[in-house]
Amino acid sequence: MAQVTYSTPISRSTMAYVLAGGRGARLMELTDRRAKPAVYFGGKSRIIDFTLSNALNSGIRRMAVATQYKAHSLIRHMQRGWNFLRPERNESFDILPASQRVSEDQWYAGTADAVFQNIDIIDGYAPEYLMILAGDHVYKMDYERMLVQHVNSGADVTVACVETPIADASGLGVMHVDADDRIIEFFEKPAHPPEMPGKPGFALASMGIYVFKREFLHDQLRRDAADPASSRDFGRDIIPWLVKNAKAVAHRFTDSCVRSRGESGVYWRDVGTIDAYWESNIDLTDVVPSLDLYDQDWPIWSYAEISPPAKFVFDDEERCGTARSSLVSGGCIVSGARIRRSLLFTRVHVHSFSDIENAVILPEVDIGRGARLKNVIVDHGVRIPPDLVVGEDPELDAARFRRTDRGVCLINQPMIDRLSR
Repeated sequence: MAQVTYSTPISRSTMAYVLAGGRGARLMELTDRRAKPAVYFGGKSRIIDFTLSNALNSGIRRMAVATQYKAHSLIRHMQRGWNFLRPERNESFDILPASQRVSEDQWYAGTADAVFQNIDIIDGYAPEYLMILAGDHVYKMDYERMLVQHVNSGADVTVACVETPIADASGLGVMHVDADDRIIEFFEKPAHPPEMPGKPGFALASMGIYVFKREFLHDQLRRDAADPASSRDFGRDIIPWLVKNAKAVAHRFTDSCVRSRGESGVYWRDVGTIDAYWESNIDLTDVVPSLDLYDQDWPIWSYAEISPPAKFVFDDEERCGTARSSLVSGGCIVSGARIRRSLLFTRVHVHSFSDIENAVILPEVDIGRGARLKNVIVDHGVRIPPDLVVGEDPELDAARFRRTDRGVCLINQPMIDRLSR
């Protein structure tokens, strides 16, 4: 098919619709008080900031975010950090909590239903294209390139896909494609993901990103809503039906992945487990990390908290505030403590003689004098008591905290409170 040249970016006639209602149960206690898209990441951001920043940097100026599970933290973050889009510039940002718009006893029944229940709001803006996005992955992507492929290919739906190790693919949609990248089979979260032809050990997995013409999607959502057997889900219902009955095309992430000079590979992470979340954050401390947060050409927008600079105090021989191979955010005080290969979010206070290594410390944590923490995630606002030791005795750690098979301990305040009982 001949390639088409466009006088204006397709993104300007596109709405980004972000699905951000899921809990992310595999993150355990990290999502007890917040939805997965609202989980902190990278020192100052939330996970959803990556999806929203991709949309903004790609030129999309109409966005909507559907929320459901424990949405207050997420909604507050978006109100503070994403309130700069202006209707007088033909921009919009809508937060769409589940609000029983269809019936008084029906919340969002699935990802497709989360769009269908708000279709009148979408139609009110009348975008030509609708881009459905998952709000719980970490990556940098130019959506305009995917939109161009969608239009040029004549697809009814385009599905973004990434090559994923078989061991990680069972929680994702997996597809087979022909020589022209037309999807010929689609499997939602298969127990035994099929391998890519010619690339053993890898599967071609859906990124939860779909492009439709708005009117076509509207028709498909109405059809699906009338089917009593449907689970109202894109991956389980809409996409498999379109693979069989319409033209579904795969978009390779390698064609739209945004990389700075320091990023050599393709970076996409589903940080949906404790180990994956810890590893992705700790990887940022590398000299040349796989994900470049310092790329000014593709910034990750977020709520910019007003905080003083990080502070390192005491310079005695045995009491010196230091941080090596670490990220330390604004408002932190490292007071006579040693930090190694760790990530400290805003307003963390580490007291004297503490030793912190391979740690992800979320905002407003206070780490008591003489504590030793290794291979940990410490949740927001936790007060670590003086002299607490974590990461040296596996059996003791497992009895007190959430410990993974890889030895990462998740610590929240209820766990700390139980220590004193």
